[in-house]
Amino acid sequence: MKAVLKRWIPRLVVLSIVGGAAAFLVIKKPWAKGAEPISYSTVPVGRGNIAAQVTANGTLSARGTVQVGAQVSGRVLEIMADFNDTVKKGQVIARLDESVLKAQIDQAQAAYDLAVANQRKSSVQVADAERQLKRQQTLKDQQLVAGATVETAEVSRDTALASLSASKAQVQQAAANLKQARTNLSYATIVSPVDGVVLSRAVDVGQTVAASLQAPTLFTIAEDLSRMQIDTAVAESDVGRLTEGMKATFNVDAFPGKTFEGVVRQVRNSPTTTAGVVTYDAVIDVDNKDKALRPGMTTNVTFVLAQVTDAVKIPNAALRFKPSRDQMAAMREAGGGRGSGRGSGRRNRGSGGSGDGPPGGGGSGGMRRDLGDKKMVWKLEDGKPKMVIVKPGLTDGSATEMLEGDLKPGDQLITEISGVAATNSRRVSPF
Repeated sequence: MKAVLKRWIPRLVVLSIVGGAAAFLVIKKPWAKGAEPISYSTVPVGRGNIAAQVTANGTLSARGTVQVGAQVSGRVLEIMADFNDTVKKGQVIARLDESVLKAQIDQAQAAYDLAVANQRKSSVQVADAERQLKRQQTLKDQQLVAGATVETAEVSRDTALASLSASKAQVQQAAANLKQARTNLSYATIVSPVDGVVLSRAVDVGQTVAASLQAPTLFTIAEDLSRMQIDTAVAESDVGRLTEGMKATFNVDAFPGKTFEGVVRQVRNSPTTTAGVVTYDAVIDVDNKDKALRPGMTTNVTFVLAQVTDAVKIPNAALRFKPSRDQMAAMREAGGGRGSGRGSGRRNRGSGGSGDGPPGGGGSGGMRRDLGDKKMVWKLEDGKPKMVIVKPGLTDGSATEMLEGDLKPGDQLITEISGVAATNSRRVSPF
């Protein structure tokens, strides 16, 4: 048995070495001949406009809305305006029952007449008291009456004067009550305070309105629906980027596919907190000459922060692509031993062109280099990957403006590699 083991042990060692070497070759080069071929997912470089944007939701409303109420109580006798009617300032839109108000005027008139009569009576009493006083003073001068009699006459005169002053005050009070009663009668006729459109009507003929505690709302009138506004809820992280006069676009569900324009009039300082989220109201002025937009519509607003035209657009998916060590080695193998194309034929040092390839050969063993404000993308050229260094500019979230770089519209940029697993979770710089 020991002899058999001595013969097989060397054979097992040799088989283990051969198997390990084969496994190493297979693992080390999963893209080798006979394995799944390498394929690339690409996106094209484009050309067009790019705009940096902030989005928010809002609600349309008239720039000026007036609630028309009743200042007196009464039964509604007549309504002369309905929903969506156009009204003018001073136009009669409703009437209340005036019978009770007219009775109050008659009562106030009678009280006024009584106060005037009392004033006249007091005037007569004053005149009589003054005559009595003069008579008593004459008799005193002739020493026909005592001084006390004169003093009594003076008291009577002063009392009559005080009574006259009180009568005059009662006349003024009665006159004020009469004026108020007549004013209340005028309130029974409801008129529009502004030119506008009736948005809502809250009463019907025969309904009784009570204005004892507060004026009940009868109509809601929008001053001018040709000029509207949007109150938006802008997140606190974005509100600092908004300024007055900034352009905005929005759409509403009532008109799918149609875009409307507006201008930011005001960014209000008062915050609104909902479920711990702080938002601010950015008010947008909207031109609605065709009257297509209606109050209360929900809007999806886009604020245009900055915009460039005719820019070379790099899809953001290409900027996010970071190959792993195995993928770098696979691309170098597929590119004929290069990590990137030659581009302009010279080593690029971050000027925006293409580089010569990673120094140090393997990508992981070479020296890393800080790209600063530049980014690395991979272009597929003649079926081979080529590294290009670009300087990005304005972005709209899906594409980024290229300020510097060796790219042109139509170039295919790599966003994903198939056939090589990204087994190394640590992404490797090609530098």
